[in-house]
Amino acid sequence: MNKAIFHTEVQEFIGVNLRIDTNALVLKSAVFESVSNKELAEQIQSKNKARIKLPTWFKEKNIYYPPKLSIEQTSSEQTAQYKSFLINGQKLIDLTGGFGVDGFYFSKQFDEIVHCEINESLSEITRHNFRELGVNNCSFFAQNGIDYLNENEDVYDWIYLDPSRRNEAKGKVFLMADCLPDVPNNLELLFSRSDRVLMKTSPLIDLSQGLSELKNVKEVHVVALKNEVKELLWIMEKDFVGEVNVQTINLNEQGNQRLNFFLSDEGQKECPLFLPQAFVYEPNSAVLKSGGFNQVGIQKNVFKLHKHSHLYTSRELQEFPGRRFQIQRIVLASGKELKNSIKGMQANVTTRNYPQSVELIRKSLKIKEGGEVYLFFTTNCKEDRVCLVCAKV
Repeated sequence: MNKAIFHTEVQEFIGVNLRIDTNALVLKSAVFESVSNKELAEQIQSKNKARIKLPTWFKEKNIYYPPKLSIEQTSSEQTAQYKSFLINGQKLIDLTGGFGVDGFYFSKQFDEIVHCEINESLSEITRHNFRELGVNNCSFFAQNGIDYLNENEDVYDWIYLDPSRRNEAKGKVFLMADCLPDVPNNLELLFSRSDRVLMKTSPLIDLSQGLSELKNVKEVHVVALKNEVKELLWIMEKDFVGEVNVQTINLNEQGNQRLNFFLSDEGQKECPLFLPQAFVYEPNSAVLKSGGFNQVGIQKNVFKLHKHSHLYTSRELQEFPGRRFQIQRIVLASGKELKNSIKGMQANVTTRNYPQSVELIRKSLKIKEGGEVYLFFTTNCKEDRVCLVCAKV
């Protein structure tokens, strides 16, 4: 960590040059003797990444930024705050501390936190930034978190970790055993130091696959931000053998959307089917990732259009964790009416359980992208292929 970056003139340069071409900056003659242009470019690039994702860091003076990859891989403030509301206590250890965004929010919920980070430079950077941010209840250790647990006998109210995928792990299946730390093979160690473990994973992990690899999972949280699934959170409790509770949340400015259900309930009762009524509903990405296709319909008092369509309908407008639309008309996709009424219009196109892709439909019907009309090409419960012409509620 080059402390000359904190010099007033360097900080001012970074602040007024956030829109500079950093590639061109690197090729120019040195702006400062004590700070290279490459270091300046790195600070500018990472600070720009933090503008939206980490506004608390962006607004604070004298924050030191790591390479932009560390910013890209860290939690956003919204998702970090969400997970901090799930747990609390006296002492937490973060085995994969990184840039410390999760740790920053955990520090508000715990009397003491321990930050382990194998990258010594990143550990030093996070220690400095925590001082600037006013966090004074965190201890830092620049070493592998699993090694730290093995070397100490301390116990914690919670263990938190965010395993990263091994670079050499390839293929379509994303296994937890492909990650570092390897949580499935270290659960005995983790539970010897804490009764409760919170783990964050990539949304690429399949829920059923993850549950088959892990033990004592009490809750799985599917966290989306503005309808993009960002992370899966796995809460494990020592000796827990009950039903797994799946909780989905879509964080957005208009209001958070939630759906909670027990995993066993999803397979026990099917959502009833019905032909399209006055309104149609599209689940948000968190619900779709969770697989709660029956539970969302049952809980929200709506019908499914088809067992495999994952679109829902009702006569009266209902609250729903996703987008809501009013059906203006229904067009059979097999007749001339489709071309006569839709060809050449401007609309947003979605397909659900339909044989043609959005691209092919746009091309064949010459549909322009955008506008206020929404077209859902799908299959109804009578196996008819239809187009629902809708307006967003």
